[in-house]
Amino acid sequence: MNDRANEIAAIVSKHRERHGALLSILEAVQRTNEHNYLPKQELVMVAKELGVPLSQIYSVVTFYAFFNLKAQGEHVITVCRGTACHTRGSKPLLDNVLHMLGIELDEDGMATTPDYRFTVHTVACFGQCALAPVIAIDEVIHSMVTEEKLATMIEALSARKEGA
Repeated sequence: MNDRANEIAAIVSKHRERHGALLSILEAVQRTNEHNYLPKQELVMVAKELGVPLSQIYSVVTFYAFFNLKAQGEHVITVCRGTACHTRGSKPLLDNVLHMLGIELDEDGMATTPDYRFTVHTVACFGQCALAPVIAIDEVIHSMVTEEKLATMIEALSARKEGA
């Protein structure tokens, strides 16, 4: 058994008897993955450790938006595309951040830089309409974002050393 398999076995063992064990296990597995996601081989390990069908694991992972099936960057930028944000300029903000990072959204509405420094994705609504346009960077909400403010935030993150 490799180190990651041992780590996953330990996570399952720690949470197995708790209420809502599967969610806790999947959260811990994702959190301990280098790129904050759930690769298929790790989901297979969880299913085997729990003795449940892989389809049950996938049904949970695909139901909850906080689980990631694709590798995430060190910094996650989430752009609101709700009506209020759209009418107040979130589309140009999205286009600018993608251009600044040199990436394009995939069919799932997500993009990650090749060096895994940044992931950009969209959400339908943050529920912060009065503060539109709204963007979250590393789960911190920024309101009334302008193109200049966004550029400054991205430049500041880009200037930081990875892991700093």
